[in-house]
Amino acid sequence: VSKILELVEDATVKKSSHEKFITKFAKIYTPIVVGLAFFIAFVVPIFAGDFKEWVYKALIFLVVSCPCALVVSVPLSFFGGIGGASKKGILVKGSNYLQILAKVKSFVFDKTGTLTKGEFALKNIVNESFISKDEILKLAAYAQSYSTHPIGISIVKAYNKKINENSITKLEEVPGNGINATIFGKNIKIGSKKFLSEFELPNLKETASFIAVDGKFAGYLTFEDKLRDNSFELIKWLKDNNIKTAMLTGDRLEVALNINEKLKIDEVYAELLPADKLTNLEKIINENSKNGTVAYIGDGINDAPVLARADVGISMLGTDAAMEASDIVLMDNNISKIKTAIKISKKTINIAYQNIVFAIGIKVLVMILAIFGFANIWMAIFADVGV
Repeated sequence: VSKILELVEDATVKKSSHEKFITKFAKIYTPIVVGLAFFIAFVVPIFAGDFKEWVYKALIFLVVSCPCALVVSVPLSFFGGIGGASKKGILVKGSNYLQILAKVKSFVFDKTGTLTKGEFALKNIVNESFISKDEILKLAAYAQSYSTHPIGISIVKAYNKKINENSITKLEEVPGNGINATIFGKNIKIGSKKFLSEFELPNLKETASFIAVDGKFAGYLTFEDKLRDNSFELIKWLKDNNIKTAMLTGDRLEVALNINEKLKIDEVYAELLPADKLTNLEKIINENSKNGTVAYIGDGINDAPVLARADVGISMLGTDAAMEASDIVLMDNNISKIKTAIKISKKTINIAYQNIVFAIGIKVLVMILAIFGFANIWMAIFADVGV
């Protein structure tokens, strides 16, 4: 909770370009209007007479030209946006990110844990003749006993027996690929199709983990990962609003395409390591640099670099690294909240523009009326504080 509070407090420091513009504008604007008021009060009467009347006009001019309405109303628009988003369970770390989100023209998604629930259920075990299905599950569970990957966790959960760590004499993880291990004196290799590329492996449409024992292909385990309830609805809404979509995943191409048969995402990039995700995101950003900004949404530790690189990074409530690297966090893992976040960002920008136009418009009108003698102090106060 203290971390979330700290992020909300820090959000007010990260200003949008509208707020920066108003701050710079006020620095130039204020000395100019003070100079003009001085000119109206003390120089004009030399040529136009009636010193008292021109001093009164200068006072009206000073009151109406005070930049308070601008300096207060624009940041308040963004604080209102950040507060409104947090009420809906969307943590925005700075008003600049609301502004970027309003201009998003391309949305890039991680697959596992973002578009899908990331809760893999063991579906099937296929074994070679020299080894039983139970033995494959046991060796796989021992090999994955320290894994934080959703597939590794699901294997250990499916095994559901106590693991004797003394039986593991070697355990080496190859990030993004798989694990080499020595268990019960047997050399185990478990992981992706690419990791076991020396064997002739079947092409599967499902997510699978392949296993070799003592240099011989032993079989594979298949898993089922269900789509989040709102994934299809969100993708359709983004497309209806002319926002391009893409998916970056470390899973196999067949699995990614199988998921995409339901979602109809514009571009699919599969079998990617974390560094490959970054390369592909750079490519998408370069392609969209003239059209608008690019958002990335993910939940895992391997998404942290991509979340940090995107114009705006959105994380699910996943790993600390992803939440730290992202600019917006969906606090309840409801992917449809992206629609809410985009709507809030656009409404916030509209209100900021309304405030700028309304404040400057009324001020200019009353200033002109004051110079020609049609305005008085109460109108000037309304034009500043009332606005």
